[in-house]
Amino acid sequence: MLQGAEIEELLDQVLQGKREAFQRIVREYSLPLRSYLAAQVYHLDDADDLAQDVFLAAYRSLYTFRRGDDFGAWLRGIARNKLYGHLRSKARREKTLALFRAEFARVVEADLERVVSTDVPGTIEILLHCIARLPEKMRRIVRAGLDGDKLSGLADEFLTSVGAIYTLHYRAVKLLRECMQKELD
Repeated sequence: MLQGAEIEELLDQVLQGKREAFQRIVREYSLPLRSYLAAQVYHLDDADDLAQDVFLAAYRSLYTFRRGDDFGAWLRGIARNKLYGHLRSKARREKTLALFRAEFARVVEADLERVVSTDVPGTIEILLHCIARLPEKMRRIVRAGLDGDKLSGLADEFLTSVGAIYTLHYRAVKLLRECMQKELD
């Protein structure tokens, strides 16, 4: 680990615009910082992402570091704040996912109950036919809702936001209703 005078010299170099000096700081503090973060999160990828965020934040606010203080403790403080933000965001995503699943189940269950309760023969086949006629993304979202997949995973897969997934879900259900009404009439 870098000692007081060494870290001071590297910090001066970084503040003078020598980015390679910050690379040395990253190499020196990366393992202990990643270890600290890995002990707090479940996925190592999250720890790596958080560590990268910490080093970026540290680089941007390097001028706020008080000389003479423990640089490792300063980095851990930034890491703690990034970690709290990550955990809050994760809790919001999980809550949103639970709401999405419940809403999807409610909508699909009501539609399926209505379809099953009708005396028209072949309604399940018609529903499957209508699902097959949906655009690929909408079919994937319908299937994901039935399989209980994560919204964030779908959003990542489609390179879009969770809100856009909700919108596509709404449109898919609307198209299914229209198709079923048309086919059953």
